[in-house]
Amino acid sequence: MNIALDNLKVKPDYILTDAMKLPTRDNVKDIIHGDALSISIAAASVIAKVTRDNIMYELDKKYPEYGFKDHKGYPTKKHLENMKKYGILDNYRFSYRPVKELESGRTNEKQEVNV
Repeated sequence: MNIALDNLKVKPDYILTDAMKLPTRDNVKDIIHGDALSISIAAASVIAKVTRDNIMYELDKKYPEYGFKDHKGYPTKKHLENMKKYGILDNYRFSYRPVKELESGRTNEKQEVNV
């Protein structure tokens, strides 16, 4: 989120997040259940989900063995099995615990992903 904020052409006066703390910024209000309490956060959530789903569909075309169109990147049992079987792609979020655990013990090479 900090990268996205840093790349805005117009800097926001105030930032609302859905319970995400941004300790490096002083103009942030992190709201628990923000998507239910703020129309702006709810709209951003819908845009983010649709964008993520579209990315998953494109990844599924390129890497059908991973089943991205079915699990949309969520760590389902099948998704974790596919990660173990086929390796971790560069688009994975390496700070996420299941990915980090597989990364530390994986044997398959990473594959480059360009969506």
